[in-house]
Amino acid sequence: MTLHDVMAVFEGIYDPGWAASWDAVGLVCGDPARRVERILFAVDPVAEVVDEAAEWGADLIVTHHPLLLRGVTSVAATTPKGRLVHRLITSGTALYTAHTNADTADPGVSDALAAAVGLRGPLRPLAPDTTDPEGRRGIGRVGALPEPLSLRAFARQVAAGLPETAAGIRVAGDLERTVRTIAVSGGAGDSLLGEARAAEVDVYLTSDLRHHPVSEFTEHGDGALIDTAHFASEWPWLSDAAGRLVGALGSEGANVETRVSTIVTDAWSQSF
Repeated sequence: MTLHDVMAVFEGIYDPGWAASWDAVGLVCGDPARRVERILFAVDPVAEVVDEAAEWGADLIVTHHPLLLRGVTSVAATTPKGRLVHRLITSGTALYTAHTNADTADPGVSDALAAAVGLRGPLRPLAPDTTDPEGRRGIGRVGALPEPLSLRAFARQVAAGLPETAAGIRVAGDLERTVRTIAVSGGAGDSLLGEARAAEVDVYLTSDLRHHPVSEFTEHGDGALIDTAHFASEWPWLSDAAGRLVGALGSEGANVETRVSTIVTDAWSQSF
């Protein structure tokens, strides 16, 4: 299959039109006419991932995070991002990004996160996409545990279900309280604290939470919070996306091989 063929199928699953207006999704570099036989999925388009793609012989890298989110006037090899673009072009490896369109998709990033930490369906969006007449797309998901757990036990379950990172997970709330109804949002989710409060969930799990919003949320008795590494909360989506692409390609994609990168590309490398 060509890159054009693969992109057409993938965009049928994660429509670029669902992306936020500020986002940069789609093909970053690559020739749509080139053949694709190996696809590497990763959270971040960083040097280690490009190294892995080259060693494995990937024709295409699909990442969740954009390489060029903001406008640039140069991709000269004198900058880190410019060097990556040059390496990709030189090696003939295409780069494609599915970011907020994958966040809001049904199923999307938060569905995979919900499954990884043990939630069961039915799931509903935490912040529904108002353009979806069926009300199934949106940012974040709300679901429940099969059986109630203490916050401590659920936190341990979260840690076991997500990739290990230097920062691990952080918990705000009474560790002995019983929890069952959970909201999750992959990636930075403190903008949805109000939605989590309105949903009256026992726990809101997301990433990149800040001191003052967390303090105010817990002081008002709005439930517990679990803060994960940004990378960790989005990594479960990679396997789901790869599987859905393979399924959608069907027999036409019999020669297409996928691989999920296990390189931890979280920004934090160590904690003390």
